Amino acid sequence: MRLQFVSPLLHELDVIEAETLACCVWEDVRPMDGLAALCDWRFGGRLSRLLMTGFFTGRLEEVTLVPGRPGLAVDKLILLGAGPRAGFDETRFDRIVERLIGVLDGLSSRSVIVELPGRHAGAITPERAADRLLEALTAPPPLGLQAAALPRRTTATAWTLVEDIGARRHIEQHMVEERRRIRPES
Repeated sequence: MRLQFVSPLLHELDVIEAETLACCVWEDVRPMDGLAALCDWRFGGRLSRLLMTGFFTGRLEEVTLVPGRPGLAVDKLILLGAGPRAGFDETRFDRIVERLIGVLDGLSSRSVIVELPGRHAGAITPERAADRLLEALTAPPPLGLQAAALPRRTTATAWTLVEDIGARRHIEQHMVEERRRIRPES
C-alpha cells in the first residue's frame, strides 16, 4: 500500500491522480465544512442541494456517490455520513472507515484521496487517525465476510490523506517513531 499526503486545497487536489475522493459530512453541521465544503464550492452548491432536499443527510454510515467529473479531477466522489458532531469518538471513526473500505472495494477503486473522519474538525489527532486507518487496512475482514473470497484487505492500494502540512509532519514523525519502536536498532 502506498500512502501519501495532499493539502486541503483544490488546486493541489486537482493534480493528484486518483479514481475516487472520499470525505465526511456531519449530520448536524450546516453549511458543510472541510473537504466536503470545498467540493460543494467546486460543484456550485450541488452537494448543499442534496442536503436541502434530504437526499443525503449525513446520518452515520450513510453513503452517497456523486460523479466527480467535470468538477473534480476524480471519477467518483463519496460522501460519508459522520453522524452528529457531538459524541464523535474513535469507535465512530472505526465504523466510518470500515464503511469506506467496503464502499471502495465495491467500486473496485485502486486509488483514493481521503479526508479521514473527524480530521477536518480536529475531532481526532492526526496520529490516532493514521494509526486507526492502518489498523483497519491490515485487520482481518469483519465477521460475516469470507476471508477466502477476499484476496487482500482492500482493493485500494494508493491512499492520499488530506492533511495540512503540520498534521502531515506529525503523522510522518509518528510513523518513524513507531517503526523504531517495533524494530529496535541492533
